Amino acid sequence: MRVALMVTCVNDAMFPDTGKAVVRLLRRLGVDVDFPTGQTCCGQPMVNTGYLDEAVPVVRTFVHAFAGYDAVVTPSGSCAGSARHQHSIVARRSGDAGLEKAVAEVSPNVYELSEFLVDVLGVADVGAYFPHTITYHPTCHSLRMLGVGDRPMRLLRQVRGMRIKELPAAEQCCGFGGTFALKNSDTSVAMGNDKARHVGETGAEILVAGDNSCLMHIGGMLSRQRSGVRVMHLAEVLASTEDADPPMHPVEAHPVDASRSDIGGRV
Repeated sequence: MRVALMVTCVNDAMFPDTGKAVVRLLRRLGVDVDFPTGQTCCGQPMVNTGYLDEAVPVVRTFVHAFAGYDAVVTPSGSCAGSARHQHSIVARRSGDAGLEKAVAEVSPNVYELSEFLVDVLGVADVGAYFPHTITYHPTCHSLRMLGVGDRPMRLLRQVRGMRIKELPAAEQCCGFGGTFALKNSDTSVAMGNDKARHVGETGAEILVAGDNSCLMHIGGMLSRQRSGVRVMHLAEVLASTEDADPPMHPVEAHPVDASRSDIGGRV
């Protein structure tokens, strides 16, 4: 099986440890994964703000970068949702039959990380060890666009040493919503504060989610409130082992590093 990592713009620029964690995890499970260096944005910011024509070259770049792979794995329900649901809309609008065909071939092979692990590899226990108390936030696109259901929780329940606290109003949006946070900042902040309050009610040490965009938003709220609760991507938890429990950082402390020095080319 030929597998590619779609790292996403946010992770590439701000949270490179998440992409590295995906690579460690898949390698441990015996998956040889490529990192196509031609990948750029999935095009979601343009589509979500109505710039579908401007998204055409971005989608064309995407299908070119990931053509020929049996599976494209991404640590983001948001970006996986864009590839699986928005790319076909953009391709149809373009009037380019070749692009429509390429999208039809590539998009169905894009998987959010938990989907790939559970549905494609058929595993729930990935051999992780993480002796901390966590709570899990299911992100909107993973729930509503992809329908990942309980796949992330099925994976987390198998992590040795970990305690899971149920998050009140878990399916409530955190308020980030990409450009929504800019256009409707007051509403976004209010929703983020509600989510942060619910996280605090759990007594968990760490908030886990499958999208760093949501964690960035909620983590900012938790940090400004001096809650002591940290945030961590699902991939980093699942990649953790007994001999290599990764350090946890507040979301703002993740280093900005777009060099891809550890995940360029074949990884």
